[in-house]
Amino acid sequence: MSAADVLTAARARGMMIATAESCTGGLIAGALTEVPGSSEAFDRGFVTYSNAAKIEMLGIRPETLHAHGAVSEQIAAEMAQGALTRSAADIAVSVTGIAGPGGSDHKPEGRVCFGLATADGVRTETVEFGAIGRPNVRAATVRHALNLLLTVLR
Repeated sequence: MSAADVLTAARARGMMIATAESCTGGLIAGALTEVPGSSEAFDRGFVTYSNAAKIEMLGIRPETLHAHGAVSEQIAAEMAQGALTRSAADIAVSVTGIAGPGGSDHKPEGRVCFGLATADGVRTETVEFGAIGRPNVRAATVRHALNLLLTVLR
C-alpha cells in the first residue's frame, strides 16, 4: 500500500481526494502530492492544527469541540465531512490525535481518530499507536489514512 496505489485506485474510479489534517500537519497530502500526476486525483488538503482553524476552514461546531475535545471521533467525522463539502473531492480523510510527547490518562499519546467521508456518509475509528514517539505516530497515521482511502477506493 502506497500513496501511488491510492491515487491509481482513485483515478480508476474517477474520484478526487481531499484531506483534513491536524496531528500530521499535511503529511498525508504531502505523501499523495509527492507522486507525479497526483493532480488527476487529489483536489486539496486542509491543515487545521488549531481549533480555530477547524472551525473556520472545516465548519467544525464549537459545541462538538467543547463536548468531546479535538481528539475525538466526533471531530474526526466533522473534519472529514467539512473537507468533503468544502472541496471538489468525492472522498475525504481526516486525522486528529495526540502525536506526543505527552497526552493524558483520558487521551494518551499515540491516540489518533480518523474520519472518512463520501457521498454515502462518514465513518470513524480510533487507533492507539502507543507512545512510540512523535515522528513514528505521525508516520503510522499517514500509513493508516492511506490504507483507509485505498480500502474504500478498491
